[in-house]
Amino acid sequence: CFSSISFFFIDLFSSISNEMSQSVNSSSQSHVIDISNPFYLGSSDNPSNALVSNVFNGVGFSAWKRSMTIALSAKNKITFVDGTTSKPPDNSPLFANWSRVNSMVISWILNSLHRNIADSLIFLPTAYDIWKELNHRYEQADGAQIYQIQHQLYSLSQGSDDFSTYFTKLSKI
Repeated sequence: CFSSISFFFIDLFSSISNEMSQSVNSSSQSHVIDISNPFYLGSSDNPSNALVSNVFNGVGFSAWKRSMTIALSAKNKITFVDGTTSKPPDNSPLFANWSRVNSMVISWILNSLHRNIADSLIFLPTAYDIWKELNHRYEQADGAQIYQIQHQLYSLSQGSDDFSTYFTKLSKI
């Protein structure tokens, strides 16, 4: 009789332990974000990072934008600036994750801008809004800049440069 009671308690304890283990595993898995998910932030991701070495100061927007696009793509966050990952409703279970990553992307963008430019964008609510505003302001064709580039192209000659040096100068323009 004592033996059957002890087996009963052992079985009961074992089944409770298994249920608790399954419950813990399923609840922890529901909070895990896969590395390929745009909501994933790695341990090295922090708001003080500047993703690109060239801080945008109002000159050379195309090069800065390309550098930022590459960096954001590498971090799988480009969808926050191109509008693909839009803000979910406030009551959505995804809202907290979206808000956290949106704030991180905003920080990365602002840290990659000159202080005067960043200050004028800091109150825009989403990374998408900031990206859109930057494009609106700086992606405009500048007639004087186009003239200057055309002038540089027309006045460039190979001269005594080898072909590789000449081609590099041409590509840079």
